[in-house]
Amino acid sequence: MHGHTSIWFFSGILLLAYGILIMGTGIWELSHPPALEPVLWQLHAPIWWGGIMTAAGLFYTLRFRKHF
Repeated sequence: MHGHTSIWFFSGILLLAYGILIMGTGIWELSHPPALEPVLWQLHAPIWWGGIMTAAGLFYTLRFRKHF
């Protein structure tokens, strides 16, 4: 498959970008807590979810990148 780029590479880039944004938002929320905390706020779901998405994005981006 010379000259072709896998769709999983682009999916990895999207996962990586969204993961970084979501994790960044979660970290920002740690220093700026909301006035009324939502239920289960203490679990810090954006940090966990952003971390998982970032890891998956790195995996797909590195695994399916075009080898030169």
